[in-house]
Amino acid sequence: MRNFVFISPNFPENYWKFCKQLQDDGFNVLGIGDCPYEQLKDEVKNSVDEYYWVTNLEHYEEVYRAVAFYIFKYGQIEFLESNNEYWLERDAALRTAFNIKSGFLSKDVKKIKYKSQMKKCFVKADLKVARHCIVKSLNVCKKFIAEVGYPVIVKPDNGVGANDTRKLENDEQLAEFLEHKSPVQYIMEEYVDGEVLTYDAVIDGNGEPVFETGNVTPSSLMDVVNENGNCAFYILDEPYADVREAGRKTVKAFNVKNRFVHFEYFRLSRDQSVGKKGELVALEVNMRPSGGISPDMMNYANSVDVYKIWADVLAFGSTQIKTGERYYCAFAGRRDGKNFVMPESEILEKYAAEMRMTGRVPRALSGAMADTMYVAAFKTKKHLQEFYSDVMKTH
Repeated sequence: MRNFVFISPNFPENYWKFCKQLQDDGFNVLGIGDCPYEQLKDEVKNSVDEYYWVTNLEHYEEVYRAVAFYIFKYGQIEFLESNNEYWLERDAALRTAFNIKSGFLSKDVKKIKYKSQMKKCFVKADLKVARHCIVKSLNVCKKFIAEVGYPVIVKPDNGVGANDTRKLENDEQLAEFLEHKSPVQYIMEEYVDGEVLTYDAVIDGNGEPVFETGNVTPSSLMDVVNENGNCAFYILDEPYADVREAGRKTVKAFNVKNRFVHFEYFRLSRDQSVGKKGELVALEVNMRPSGGISPDMMNYANSVDVYKIWADVLAFGSTQIKTGERYYCAFAGRRDGKNFVMPESEILEKYAAEMRMTGRVPRALSGAMADTMYVAAFKTKKHLQEFYSDVMKTH
């Protein structure tokens, strides 16, 4: 029996679907999580062959003992994954400790987690990147700003999503940031004016894509997090050709194999020092699926099952699943406390045929994705834009 250790199969709430497909493809799925077994939903319980409860996934020694127990009981572990950005370093440490060679190891972590190190691989892939410096002192920051000008972006060099990402527009904001910043390493970048596009793909053991898609974020995720805003993004009906090319170059530069990936790029909205209007600038890599319910949205946009595609690739090296009818799949996240023009009842009635999911966003994801979500699929971009106008318009 082939053994697969899956970290945190219960969160995000849809990740049990990865486990279920692994089971169906013949893996012995061994879960480790910090939710007591009796509190797991039935679909999670039914998608793992055994579950090891730890009091806190942050406690490395507890998780280490769980993996050691599974090896003692079942033998060699072929894969260990969480598919979760927050645990990527932990995954790598556990693979290294137990000689599991099917994924990134501790020696690989810097290039896949530190934004300053990612830039080196992007350059290797012949992609444009924003200029940057490591925030070491006021003098270092001022020297960099003298070169690129305000505004600048600051964020943790090793961070998750847009957490603690800020735009600084003057010396006063710079001084305030330096006085109150967390005691971690920050990166400062020149401001890039552009729309965020992504390359999302399942990569096989030879480093080749077996499924490709992408999304567009018309509103800034940074503003959603920092300004308590609404959230909007959509899965494309067909990946942009230049983003697909950039994504494939990035896969090669980072030597990605047997992974679901989510790479981010800017398309410049005007001529800037970093490039001409319309060109791509590499932003960052995420060696896991796009967050939250994005995998479900990829299914709606491509009439496929990406959970099975991913499991098939790990189990068999390929998949028989083909992309079906294509749609634009829209996510609209409403923030509590705003006075929206169209009530939910009217949204659900008007878009009943297109609606795929509705509900509350889990608290752990609401900072980036707002509080109430509406997910709908459309054949035309015009219909997509009408949906966003209806859902997002406020008094």
